[in-house]
Amino acid sequence: MRKLGLVIVDGVGFRNFILSNFLSEVSKNFDEIIIYSGLKESVYNVSSYTNIKVTELDVYTENKKAWFYRKLNEISHLYKYKSSFGINDTLNLTKPKGYSRRAILNLIIRIIASVFHSEKQIKIYQKLVYKSFSKNQITLSFIKTLRNDRPNILFFTHQRPPYIAPLVYAANVNKIKTCSFIFSWDNLSSKGRIPAMFDSFFVWSELMQKELQFFYPSVKNKHIKIVGTPQFEPYVLERYYRNRDYFYNTFGLEKSKKTIYYSCGDVSTSKLDPLYIETIAKLIINNKIDEPVNFIVRTSPAEEGTRFLEIKEQYPFIKWNFPKWNLTRKNHTETWSQRVPEFNDICDLRALLSYADVNINMCSTMSLDFMIFNKPVINTVFGNKENGLYNDQRFLNYNHYKKVIESGAVRIAKTELELIGAINKSLLNPLELEKQREKILNLEISKPLKGTSQRIVDALIQLC
Repeated sequence: MRKLGLVIVDGVGFRNFILSNFLSEVSKNFDEIIIYSGLKESVYNVSSYTNIKVTELDVYTENKKAWFYRKLNEISHLYKYKSSFGINDTLNLTKPKGYSRRAILNLIIRIIASVFHSEKQIKIYQKLVYKSFSKNQITLSFIKTLRNDRPNILFFTHQRPPYIAPLVYAANVNKIKTCSFIFSWDNLSSKGRIPAMFDSFFVWSELMQKELQFFYPSVKNKHIKIVGTPQFEPYVLERYYRNRDYFYNTFGLEKSKKTIYYSCGDVSTSKLDPLYIETIAKLIINNKIDEPVNFIVRTSPAEEGTRFLEIKEQYPFIKWNFPKWNLTRKNHTETWSQRVPEFNDICDLRALLSYADVNINMCSTMSLDFMIFNKPVINTVFGNKENGLYNDQRFLNYNHYKKVIESGAVRIAKTELELIGAINKSLLNPLELEKQREKILNLEISKPLKGTSQRIVDALIQLC
């Protein structure tokens, strides 16, 4: 009997593995699937599957000792690989501020990690992480649950959240194989140590495989499967297709005009979104764009969009798409993770990607989404160390995004004048950078979007 434990802890995992074809494919190939969910059970609609059930996980809260060792593990990794620009930037951004007890503990952690950060020492810290919560009541309940369920493999759809570590530990105690999908293209080259190690990993591409083995040298080739990513699979699934009339009618756009689409990040990394939106709005008002255009903005699913209320009022011609991601639980250590997308939100996003003419964003993954539809992308990065704005130009040096810049697949706008030129060029000749876009997509994803879910299921079967 083939039994899969599927761990979904957040809305992104839900989007990738519930709103793609994964459930339909996995249900054909496994006798039983248990979804271990960090989301409320009510968000799932699996009644049509006779072999899928949902187990809602208790919310794990770290004790002080567990937090200390996890941070030590995480920061040691940053010190070890600080020669990587993104890693070093994260290390600098996480410097403790003030004199609170937490800040002092963080300072102690950094002092230790700055000296003792070899692979051997990091493995010791990992053991201390496990030991710190091994007697925790929720950990013990996870051990009991997995002992009773006995899945052949426990598949984690996201490798980073700290609250998955007790579940990985529980699987280790029960000698159940673990596997994780690396959920985002920047996670390996710009983030701290993952909170637990897995027996196997699924990655997007050969590039990500190399990154994984560089930052985690104990992971062998045979423990890595290149599968692509289900993040983009809805773009080739018929049920999410909507026609051009849907696009114009849903967003209230004029059919006679081309459309500029600005996609926001969240406030933690894309603080200048309001500036860029206002700049584009003024360019339209002042006839700096060579032809009449619609202008639509989509905010980040991770936030409410309240920081744009003033701009919304000031420029009523801007159309807005606030993602339909519903907050399902408030009493959680990472509230944003409990936002879950609706089916129609994927339809709206696909329509935006299909029919908008130019995308503008601040070094977002959305650049890849838009390139999949062979559309021009512009990255606005006005901020640097000298001009007093939030320094978003530093993201151009992050390992994952530097490759995009070097490929020539996007246009970079560091000033308003450069933005005017980039927009007008993109509208005039949308296919100019077509070959560059194709090249970077092959590098970053490397597998066809069609059949992604089936590839992941086949890889899971092999591991079983």
